Amino acid sequence: MKDPRVRQFAEVLVNYSGRVQPGDVVLISCAGLEGMPLVKELYALCLEKGAKYVEYEFSVPEIGRHFYNLASADQLSYFPQHKLDFMKQVDVYFGLSAADNSMVNAKANQASMIAWSKVVRPIIDQRVKGTRWVVTRYPTHGAAQEARMSLEEYEDYLFAACCMDWEEESRKQDALKACVDAADRVHIKAADTDLTFSIKGLPGIKCDGRLNIPDGEVFTAPVRDSVEGYITYNCPTVYQGKEFNNVRLEFEKGRVVRATAPGMDAELNRILDTDEGARYVGEFAIGVNPNIRVPMRNILFDEKIFGSIHFTPGQAYDECDNGNRSAVHWDMVKILVGDGELWFDDILIQKDGRFVHEPLLGLNPEE
Repeated sequence: MKDPRVRQFAEVLVNYSGRVQPGDVVLISCAGLEGMPLVKELYALCLEKGAKYVEYEFSVPEIGRHFYNLASADQLSYFPQHKLDFMKQVDVYFGLSAADNSMVNAKANQASMIAWSKVVRPIIDQRVKGTRWVVTRYPTHGAAQEARMSLEEYEDYLFAACCMDWEEESRKQDALKACVDAADRVHIKAADTDLTFSIKGLPGIKCDGRLNIPDGEVFTAPVRDSVEGYITYNCPTVYQGKEFNNVRLEFEKGRVVRATAPGMDAELNRILDTDEGARYVGEFAIGVNPNIRVPMRNILFDEKIFGSIHFTPGQAYDECDNGNRSAVHWDMVKILVGDGELWFDDILIQKDGRFVHEPLLGLNPEE
């Protein structure tokens, strides 16, 4: 039986996020074959909206793993120019992940993964800078297992987090953006965390369903050399097919000078040594999606957890550019619910994961 929420989800993506217009060129890219129901709905809706060309493609992570393990140096250095040429024609990009196993690349050649990410960076940059893009997830048994849920529970959770009144959520985020825009110093205090940095002159950017679904954050970036102190992330993070827990980073003058993760120190530091910018932070964000409350081992959800922050080693976004450049952009999440304070200058913004500053109370979800 067709789930009507899939059509509702597609309508959010096409009408609100992608804003598909007559004459648009659209690319629907899905990693994993289980995303077929959503691809079908997106394809039909884009045609109904008058897009002049809609292309869809599927990739299979189990096949892609062979590339990292078997590719020669020449194969790893080959730039797929045809993909960049087509991306330059794309007006709207939908990126779906419906992979059944998030650990498919856990044993893949990490050096090859890093090398390939550098090679294809121009294609990603063109997609980010030149299209109306949105990325999302489709519920699978594998993703449900990662989230410690049944598939039915996971579907309920995903559709609740994605099929929201995003125009209303956008209005709610205005107050937080204003606070970010006015702030200089940020201080985060929590368990094994005491972190200070400046965001002076760097704007707050609302994430209100245009680029990610689910969405729900306001981000900025630290002044590159201003970060001091330490942070221990309490949310699992999966990067390049490997899961890291309790990542602890220590900063001096903006740079990660010590990085540890139980049993994964070498892998963690190898990623942070990808390039010079990987040890500096390109993003600081506050999660505000009221329907995302627990970690799911899926960063598209976890970085939006209400009452969380993420502090991201690597590449800065163009919308809030602190000058940091890297092939890495690794969102790591710290949940402050029940333990934590977030200060802007001398104002306590959030305590134990709930907003306490008067202009921001409307962001708090009903308990």
